[in-house]
Amino acid sequence: MKKLLAIVLCILIMVSLCGCREASIVSHNVSKEADNFNVMRRITVFNIRTDTVLMQMTGYFALQNNSTKELVVIAEVEKGVYQKHFIYLNDYTMYTVEDLNGTKVSTYSYELEFLPTVLRPVKITANEIIEDLGE
Repeated sequence: MKKLLAIVLCILIMVSLCGCREASIVSHNVSKEADNFNVMRRITVFNIRTDTVLMQMTGYFALQNNSTKELVVIAEVEKGVYQKHFIYLNDYTMYTVEDLNGTKVSTYSYELEFLPTVLRPVKITANEIIEDLGE
């Protein structure tokens, strides 16, 4: 009986770890898509002492926290044109980021893109499809 219980417990642990791994992969892929300016997002910054919205920004942007308590927002304002914004964070501010349009990502596939300036750009996917991204 103890062996059966141990086997069932091991199986449950393995299944739960697989779920965590899948969620981690999807989370990574969604973040990567957002950082590649492929996800419409909205950031809202609040003053939590006064419950006031200080700013709101909607668009395609990547986020980073730097070491000086700033949120760095790099926004794509049109194809190939970017702006960099800094939002100072302190003890009385917080922010939320919403994914407005959802993202389709896979836990099984990947993309590897070569985008050199001298050679023609090529994209290789997990399905071994090679696309010529050139002119």
